Amino acid sequence: MNLNTRIYKASLVGLAAILFCASAQVQNVLNVDRKELGLTKLPPLENAPPVLAFTTVALGGFRGLIANALWMRATDLQDQDKFFEMVQLSDWITKLEPHFVTVWSVQAWNMAYNISVKFKDPEDRWHWVERGVQLLRDHGIPMNPDETDLYRELSWLFEHKIGQNLDDAHMRYKLRWAQEMQNIFVGGRPDEGLLHPVTEQDRERARKLREVYKMDPAIIEKVDQDYGPLDWRMPDAHAIYWAELGRLKGKPEDQEVVRRSIYQTMQQACFRGGAPVPASVTNITEQNFMIWPNLDLVPKVNAAYEEMINEEPRIKQNVQTAHKNFLKQAIYLLYEDNRMNQASYWFDYLNKTYTNAFVRRQAGITLDNFAVGQIIEDNNETDMNKVIASIMSQYDRAFQCLVMDNEDRYLNYQALAEKIWKHYEQKIKGASDVRIGLKSLLQMRNFVLNLELDPVHGRMPPMAQAVLRTKLKLPTPTAPAAAPAGSSGPTAAQ
Repeated sequence: MNLNTRIYKASLVGLAAILFCASAQVQNVLNVDRKELGLTKLPPLENAPPVLAFTTVALGGFRGLIANALWMRATDLQDQDKFFEMVQLSDWITKLEPHFVTVWSVQAWNMAYNISVKFKDPEDRWHWVERGVQLLRDHGIPMNPDETDLYRELSWLFEHKIGQNLDDAHMRYKLRWAQEMQNIFVGGRPDEGLLHPVTEQDRERARKLREVYKMDPAIIEKVDQDYGPLDWRMPDAHAIYWAELGRLKGKPEDQEVVRRSIYQTMQQACFRGGAPVPASVTNITEQNFMIWPNLDLVPKVNAAYEEMINEEPRIKQNVQTAHKNFLKQAIYLLYEDNRMNQASYWFDYLNKTYTNAFVRRQAGITLDNFAVGQIIEDNNETDMNKVIASIMSQYDRAFQCLVMDNEDRYLNYQALAEKIWKHYEQKIKGASDVRIGLKSLLQMRNFVLNLELDPVHGRMPPMAQAVLRTKLKLPTPTAPAAAPAGSSGPTAAQ
């Protein structure tokens, strides 16, 4: 190799180095301009291996290629059920490409669903579910405020993962969230002090709501007016909030998915989104936390169905079927809750709106027969064990209501248990009582009461047991109570 060839190659290497340095400088200028114009955000890559950090800085505009390579690796890890390794990898991807929306969604889902169930301790599970919420709320959405999918994903975590009961630890999730929100929403409602704070305490609540939970009090008030009244200690209210925020800020072409999320969650809130504790209780604990229907939402949910039927003719028939099913469930829940006037109103509305609401053999059915029959049908009326469970459930609710100083509901649940019992006995009349007959109502009531009041394994905590014993004028037990159905003793005497 002669001297000229060596000089030529050295010159090419030098020129390449100069061009590389120049391109890096130009890239820095472009990054600054793009950031000022809001075209992208380029956060520094933290806690990454030195080779990855160096490559990211050196390649600049090739960040996307690195993100793609990491994404392929993350996909392989998911296929291998290596979800923990995916967390850090996905974190790097979101820092390299913060507008890669799919990564935010997958990472949040991975935390809330895949990683959380790896733990047996409900507190450990809640930690990962909450991390999934925080990832979307605190990072993904602020970087992508116009991406409807991220609002939908966050709404889904509240509606499904926290709000429904498919996870063994779902009650712990609801409890922990209610305890957090109790400090923000006094009594579960967006009060005047939160909306227009004057005192230092109210200003602190409003600040925490905005800065920690990234929620706007004005939008909360609008959501509560449009879709409520909601109890904001329950996850359903937050599912509706984030879906509504996605509807307001997201892309117009993506409105349908968040609108459906709102309607679905409204129905869920109606059937189990009521106040988790009595209004007088300010300290939510595992002992006093309960799930109740929020039947004040029935008119709003019905209006939402009517709106969807009018605005989405393509799926009109499907929505009408869902509407009928909602009304049927709402009617017997209102009936069960001793709201007879409302139950009668919606029963008449159902029959006028849908002439085919009931099959031919149910033509002329009365509200009373429908409500009792519907409760049994939901528990599989051909199964004696299901009917027994339904009756005992009414007694269980009755005793809980008595502890919570709601005597009207206590009496109503007991009356409903009697109606279910009589309805079933009439249905099996002429059949073998030995094979499919029920025990007496007194035996079934006493069985449930003994389960509630067992000093060792009672379903009620000691304080609630004491209240119930006082209400029923029962003596304090001196030894563990027996629980066989129909047994005599202090609990069976009442």
